[in-house]
Amino acid sequence: MPKNFYKDIENKKKSIAVVGLGYVGIPLLVKLGKYFKTIGFDIDKNKLENIKNGENLEEFPELDGLKNVDYVLTTDEKILKTASFFIITVPTPINSHNDPDLTSVINATKIVGRNMPGNSIVVYESTVYPGLTEEICVPLLEEQSGLKNKIDFWVGYSPERINPGDKVHTLENIVKVISAQDKTTLEIIENIYSKIVKAGVYKAESIKVAEAAKVIENIQRDLNIALVNELAILFSKLGIDSTQVFNAAKTKWNFLDFRPGLVGGHCIGVDPFYLTYKAKEIGYHPEIILAGRRINDGMSHFIGDEILKNLLISSETKGRLKIILFGVTFKENIKDIRNSKIIDLYNYLRQYGIDIEIYDPIADCSEVYSVYNIKMIEYKDINDIDAAIFCVAHDCFKQINLADFKSNFKNKNPYIFDIKGIFDKKIVEDTGFRYWRL
Repeated sequence: MPKNFYKDIENKKKSIAVVGLGYVGIPLLVKLGKYFKTIGFDIDKNKLENIKNGENLEEFPELDGLKNVDYVLTTDEKILKTASFFIITVPTPINSHNDPDLTSVINATKIVGRNMPGNSIVVYESTVYPGLTEEICVPLLEEQSGLKNKIDFWVGYSPERINPGDKVHTLENIVKVISAQDKTTLEIIENIYSKIVKAGVYKAESIKVAEAAKVIENIQRDLNIALVNELAILFSKLGIDSTQVFNAAKTKWNFLDFRPGLVGGHCIGVDPFYLTYKAKEIGYHPEIILAGRRINDGMSHFIGDEILKNLLISSETKGRLKIILFGVTFKENIKDIRNSKIIDLYNYLRQYGIDIEIYDPIADCSEVYSVYNIKMIEYKDINDIDAAIFCVAHDCFKQINLADFKSNFKNKNPYIFDIKGIFDKKIVEDTGFRYWRL
């Protein structure tokens, strides 16, 4: 590695390329562009047009900062030849068999490989299983570039920790784990990330350690939610209000206040399968991790059964049931609909001949239709319904005037199913609703 590598980056003689412009890539592009010459690369032309036009500022507030940075946006991979430091931030989902889908990370690696010059550094931020960067990505980079690893180019791994919609735990406020193949490369990576991460960096001992650290962050959360989900199922069968139990338990200082619910999104419901895939590859069958996944993936069926049971025993419920799902995004107050488990609940209830629709003022209607083939409705179209199921804790849902909302129902004593516990049970019941919560 040339001694002046970082100086050339710092003096803008060489560029940094961010490959993949989504929830991870956009903040990186904006923050790095304040200090370095940057290239933002993505294969989606429409996405780049939206970025250039300043669209989606609500979803990506960082875009407002592009006015003050030194950057180029492109879909032309040849432009990448002018960079020498590459950060790959593409998604790593799973397929229908819950195996890692490496399509995006492999394609991005090939693009970078055939365009990177000698003496380059490639850093991966995508979530992967331990060993993937060096076992799969490095050989691909060598194959595509004709260069030799640790002689002509070096690799690092720095897992993304972006929490979409979180305005407190932003890129600059979360400690950045970094790793590399040697000390010199690690020092360069540290210098670059330290410019934009106020919380500082943590230097992992190896790339595999950094890969493993990232994947277990979400596995730990997944298992904690699986535990409270199982408890919620048990308490439901015992006739105990689980929210009341958790509220009592959390008065102890060391109780972890996780709450039950549907576990979707691009991380928690996906990352565990990356580690279990690798575990099975080496002959170890993980038990607790997969058990947690089974519980969380089965929650839409449990909730669906509870909804059906309550509605079918109601003497006021007659004819074809009409239900509205409030919320389709995988978490509150964001537009992200990736791996939304609300869709599982929607499909589960539909198979029983229920007239069911979705209302979500935050989600993009066209995206929901494109991804899930579901046409959402507007609030004004909600009428003559049997039940409302609040699936996502959007702030706008908490503002609903329940007394006025009651006029949208068929019956005098209708149902509200509150999966996320966003309403006060007593207030809802005093307003004349029958209330169920997880």
